[in-house]
Amino acid sequence: MASSVAITPRTLACFALALVLCLGSARATGAADYPMLGPAGLPASAFPKPDRPVASIVSSIWHSEKERDAARETEQVIRLLDIKPGANIADIGAGSGYTTVRLSPVVGPEGRIIAQDITPSYLKGLAKRVKALKLNNITVSLGEPHDPRLPVGAADLALLIHMYHEISDPYAFLHNLAPALKAGGRVGIIDARKDILQHGTPLPLLQCELSAAGYREIAVHSLKGSDAYLAVFSPPTANERPKPADIKPCKAG
Repeated sequence: MASSVAITPRTLACFALALVLCLGSARATGAADYPMLGPAGLPASAFPKPDRPVASIVSSIWHSEKERDAARETEQVIRLLDIKPGANIADIGAGSGYTTVRLSPVVGPEGRIIAQDITPSYLKGLAKRVKALKLNNITVSLGEPHDPRLPVGAADLALLIHMYHEISDPYAFLHNLAPALKAGGRVGIIDARKDILQHGTPLPLLQCELSAAGYREIAVHSLKGSDAYLAVFSPPTANERPKPADIKPCKAG
């Protein structure tokens, strides 16, 4: 027979205190510290799943920021996308903030960067980095795997840098991303010319998935110093976005 435990007022008080401390600790490092800036879009369940694998959120394409600097990837992106002072940029999947902190002085005090990620621990480190560097034009925000949760019309440019292969619900994500772009806005996707599980996205697969979500290709550039490309798209308007049920998943390979 199971033994009984006496529940005293002291026991209840201790339990309540432990619960408060636990919740307080979770909040100190959790999602509540990094708000979702925009309204919720359509749920992932409304869209078809991709007919391809999804990579884990840990990528080994660069071993250090020094190695990444040597490839001059950010410099090429700035030049090819003609990023200028005053631009509003959404760095989606910002991670450690490598690109975010390098774009901050480029857009200047009149510009704005939303550094978004779905992992609170990444956002915590990025927020510390932004504060230490005194970069006042950067806002750190939380997103969802299927929805970046950005304000409507917030960005001239959305950058998805070495992370597209990690998006678990690309059709939902792209659908929900489109309203965040201003009229004439663009989406720049940088990824390696590798298979999904090797932390890249084959270009034909990327083009197919973006097209299926109503995006139009503007240009594709090969980046020097690596096997990566920069693919640039314009987002669909509200009337151009296909209905979720009409989207046909693209096949990898």
